[in-house]
Amino acid sequence: MTPSSTSYHHGDLPATLVRAAVELLEEDGAADLSLRAAARRAGVSTAAPYRHFADRDALLSAVAAVGYRELAEQLVAAGPAPSTPEDLAAIAVAYVRFALARPALFRVMFADPCDPTSPERVAATTSIHQYVRAIVRQVFPDGDEESLATAMWALVHGLAFLYLHGKFDAEALEDRVRATVFAVIELPRPA
Repeated sequence: MTPSSTSYHHGDLPATLVRAAVELLEEDGAADLSLRAAARRAGVSTAAPYRHFADRDALLSAVAAVGYRELAEQLVAAGPAPSTPEDLAAIAVAYVRFALARPALFRVMFADPCDPTSPERVAATTSIHQYVRAIVRQVFPDGDEESLATAMWALVHGLAFLYLHGKFDAEALEDRVRATVFAVIELPRPA
């Protein structure tokens, strides 16, 4: 539902603009996303966003931060206390499923320009990176934590984009992602 220009009177305008931007993003993709479009969707003047976001990249950074938080929630739901290779595989599946469920948001998170100095975005990406490192620390206690975390994230992220670009059949997603994770960590797949 699109609010009218008279419906917005108070509240958290930055959050309202970010929600409007996410809605627009999911409807039309990032190409047409602008501060003006978010303002129209939020029912405020087209000048109002500039009090909170310097430019489109700043708005995209705030949108990306929302995506990172939602992704983190999905990963934790898939593996609340990951400690085994199977837990790692389940989290990898959740990551790829998130990308397929929220493709426009996922692309903004990882492919579109964002403000690298945005504290909200930096905190959100740092949180995901720390989560991946914690998993690796549990699953591979004797391994090089940083290298393994980078390798696992790169592997799963690459799979996510391969699925997004239609290179693999989504029907076999869980089996393929799990098998790939186990192949890389050189463990036999559990029966």
